[in-house]
Amino acid sequence: MEDIIDLAARVGDTLKARNLLLTTAESCTGGGVAQAITEIAGSSEWFDCGFVTYSNASKTDMLDVSAAAIALHGTVSEEIAAAMAEGALANSNAHVAIATTGIAGPGGAVPGKPVGTVCFAWSRDGATHTERLVFQGDRQAVRTQTVAHALTGLLKFLR
Repeated sequence: MEDIIDLAARVGDTLKARNLLLTTAESCTGGGVAQAITEIAGSSEWFDCGFVTYSNASKTDMLDVSAAAIALHGTVSEEIAAAMAEGALANSNAHVAIATTGIAGPGGAVPGKPVGTVCFAWSRDGATHTERLVFQGDRQAVRTQTVAHALTGLLKFLR
């Protein structure tokens, strides 16, 4: 797996070349995507802000994710990841968003959503792409894989 800081630097180069600002909306990663991004010197040129919305209430309050959608789809769903990304764009000055929501473990599994289930969304210009993966490993391994995939997915989304 490519080093996370190298991935963040590639994301920065790509965004800077296109004059785009990024925002993040994170749940299971607890700000890990934003942390990786801000490890890069000069990231203020292409990173606007990050939202760490761990609770359902914060997703509703900060990102305008409807409580009804959370009740209908569950917090760990592609629908909620999409709503988080779109809400981050609506509540920031950014042009592009990454969202993560998942079950890092060791607890929290529900039927159909084992530990390691993570939903992603990448959004720009009214287009949102979502994905659901199940990662293996302990809590830290799931979170690390999630950060790396969020950055890799953004590079693919921007192509």
